[in-house]
Amino acid sequence: MKWKMRLKKLKEFSRAVARNKMALTGSVILGVFILVAIFGPILVPFSTMEFGSVEDMLQPPSSKFLLGTDDMGRDVLANLIHGARVSLLIGAVATMISMVIGTLIGILAGYFGKRVDNLLMRFTDFFLVIPWLPLMMVLAAILGTSLWNIIFVIGITGWAGTARVVRAQTLSVKERQFVERTVSIGAGNLHIMLRHILPNVFPLVFANTVLVAAVAIVSETTLSFLGLGDPTMASWGMMLHYAFEGGATAAGAYWYYLPPGICVVLVVLSFTLLGYAFDEILNPKLRGR
Repeated sequence: MKWKMRLKKLKEFSRAVARNKMALTGSVILGVFILVAIFGPILVPFSTMEFGSVEDMLQPPSSKFLLGTDDMGRDVLANLIHGARVSLLIGAVATMISMVIGTLIGILAGYFGKRVDNLLMRFTDFFLVIPWLPLMMVLAAILGTSLWNIIFVIGITGWAGTARVVRAQTLSVKERQFVERTVSIGAGNLHIMLRHILPNVFPLVFANTVLVAAVAIVSETTLSFLGLGDPTMASWGMMLHYAFEGGATAAGAYWYYLPPGICVVLVVLSFTLLGYAFDEILNPKLRGR
């Protein structure tokens, strides 16, 4: 019976997404980039270590190179396609790390309260007060510029906002009658948190996850642009970094820096649209408005 109810809720959610213009627009944009990230590198091979000839350096768009070439003679379009896979991978994995940490701390703080709440929230405030960009730059410089180090840095610095939101929702849920009845029959804390608290805060976590993913992609782009990304991996941030280092702006090579910038804006826009749409769909008050 449970799986039938879940399937029914999933169908209702899918219909609501299809009727919501923001969700539909965001889904289409993000879906295109996901397809490009999955199949693009298979169809268009690219390596950051393979350079073109001198004649191919900073060539404008043509029939041979649809988006031109960079300052090392490499195809910008191929670089852009491979960058989609890396940027989306970093955004997805870093977001999962942030959401797991934020949800865990938020539920623990809201459920147990008192000393546990004070301790965890002061720890959360520490990450909220410190400027996120300098903190990420320091951690990335210490750990090194590898793909997984960047994911780790973004993941452990982006959970504080989620923890605050989940804590507030947990404080509300634990005061409801069904939770009090579960406590009265002797259910354990772990059982209550997993079976009753988490399912009721999950819609909020789900909506917040999409917004955190947008921040994670911007964070990766920022770190890579500042030279703290993995130089052996093609990403949109590294493309912007190399375009700046190679003087693409001064040379008027708009085809080098505009495509990755536009891709970052479109992906972040799609996540933002989905985040607001999911919040509207999952929140009855906003849906009523």
